[in-house]
Amino acid sequence: MTRSTTKKGEASVNRSRLRRLFRNLLDIYSPSGKEEQAVDYLYRYLKRYGLPVVRQAVDDNRDNLIVKLESTQTELAFVGHIDTVSAYELQDVGYREQGDWIKGLGAADMKGGCAAMIEAFISLVESGRRAGPLLLALVVGEEENGDGSRSLIGEYRFPWAMIGEPTDMMPCLSHYGYIELQLTTRGRRLHASMAKRGQNSVDKMLRILLRLSRYLEEERAELVYNIRDLFSSGGGFVVPDGCEARVDIHVPPDMEIGEICSEIERTVAEESETDCAIEAEAHFVTRESGYVLAAKGRVVEALKTAFMNGARGWKPSVFPSHSDANQFYLAGVMPIVVGCGRLQESHAPEEAVRFSEVVEAAELYYQVAVQMLSDVDALP
Repeated sequence: MTRSTTKKGEASVNRSRLRRLFRNLLDIYSPSGKEEQAVDYLYRYLKRYGLPVVRQAVDDNRDNLIVKLESTQTELAFVGHIDTVSAYELQDVGYREQGDWIKGLGAADMKGGCAAMIEAFISLVESGRRAGPLLLALVVGEEENGDGSRSLIGEYRFPWAMIGEPTDMMPCLSHYGYIELQLTTRGRRLHASMAKRGQNSVDKMLRILLRLSRYLEEERAELVYNIRDLFSSGGGFVVPDGCEARVDIHVPPDMEIGEICSEIERTVAEESETDCAIEAEAHFVTRESGYVLAAKGRVVEALKTAFMNGARGWKPSVFPSHSDANQFYLAGVMPIVVGCGRLQESHAPEEAVRFSEVVEAAELYYQVAVQMLSDVDALP
């Protein structure tokens, strides 16, 4: 077996085994809502290596996988999501190598992180460390509605979480907030030749989006927004009676999300008043605040020690996207986001991650776990 070694020479993760796991996981197509095959594979895989894995039901067909070491309570949960976005092209889903780069849907977000966490726990158990306040959770549904993590925190208790989202191996103690905005306009369905300016639901939606974009760019330049979807009721040679748009808004952790939502509602209402014949509505599907964690505590110290023993050093950063970490924080958990891969490569047609970075992530998770267990052993 090919194993990496720590700075002190202790054998840690098995690179060959990690590569095989990563390859097999990438070859399984597991978009949100259709993760069953990946869950079944990982359940058998974890059982084969002697890990105490259980299934946690999320709905009638989908499960989370939970590995809990022997302990009266859990202090730190390692969390990875095994679902991906839908494939851009089905033929580009599986594992492909190009030098150190591994390509495939979910390579960066976040099957590389999941494989790294699994290998870290297997290596931990193989080293004889079967007891301690640690938990591994492989959850479903992150790319859609977060139902896997919602089920996890509804049943299990832990004060800290380490989430393997792609951060280019930068430890993120801060996290952006997120608003998912749904805009709806409604008018009358008419023959296309009867359309008049200001009486078309699509025309109204475009005016609202232009005004909202202007507000976000001029008044809230720190925000990152994305008009994700725009579609009308359609129906042929007619004036559409409805239009809907979805807008993603990422909010820096130090900004008040409630104030921003109020300003958005006011902006939409003001534009709506210019033509009362078309109804307009703003609905916040998701509104989750960002956060900033204090750089202290046993978990932070364990992570800091692992980084200081490596080549990168300790350089805390901020995670600029939305993830299950927002949900964990709202539930009273302190989530640290750190993982292999970059957001720039995530959700892209040619999603990729360096295998050397997947190994680095596995080493990091292993060292944090060892440090946590060592700290427990040292307690009086």
